[in-house]
Amino acid sequence: MLNLEIEGALAVLTLKRAPANAINLEWLDAFEACLKRLEGEEAVAVLHLRSSERVFCAGADLHLLSASLASDAGVEAMMRVVGRMQQAYARLARLSQVTVAEIGGAALGGGLELCLACDLRIMADEATVGLPESRLGLLPGAGGTQRLTLIAGSAVASRLILGAETVKGQEARNLGLVQWSVSAHDLPQRAADLAASLARLPAAALAACKRCIAAAAPANQEGFRTEVAETRDLYRNESTRALIAEFLRARSSKN
Repeated sequence: MLNLEIEGALAVLTLKRAPANAINLEWLDAFEACLKRLEGEEAVAVLHLRSSERVFCAGADLHLLSASLASDAGVEAMMRVVGRMQQAYARLARLSQVTVAEIGGAALGGGLELCLACDLRIMADEATVGLPESRLGLLPGAGGTQRLTLIAGSAVASRLILGAETVKGQEARNLGLVQWSVSAHDLPQRAADLAASLARLPAAALAACKRCIAAAAPANQEGFRTEVAETRDLYRNESTRALIAEFLRARSSKN
């Protein structure tokens, strides 16, 4: 599901839940266990986050989405996952290590929100990213509305979130979602070289730089709480429930 390797000042965390690194509570437990280990590794300067699958991360597990239609208990189960995703991504963002997301495949919804919680993002030209939740009558509830706005500005956040738009690597770089876009062939080596070059810098200095950068644009916690409240309301909205059901039927017919 996840594999964390630490060698010297560099940690590599590989997402390995086939086929699409879908997120559920078990995945979040494993992810936070990795973060807890890194929190105790002051000598580690860099965390390189990557995927072994063709998809970087597709977001929340569709089984949870389906269960949200069945009962109020299903909605609350989904909300527990949303809350845990917010918690885990906030913890990732607070790490002292510089975090580098290597986006070699699609990162949609919660998958892109995971990347947005990282300091640096390097992406394949051919990969796709986006926060298309509004197509299902939902919103990016794991920090997407807040972090995308902080990173790329309200104009870009409005374009992508309100329009449910997905973009490829070059466009993502032009919009400020990622810092680098390279060919899929070159991505693994370029990402590894980037992480290694950062890991040669003093860990204490990098951690101090991160704290100062974060202090320049502190996140508004009320915004994150609003995401959760609005997401809960949307899961109970009849129009949203109809859109989710239609989406799941379409997915089922393709399989």
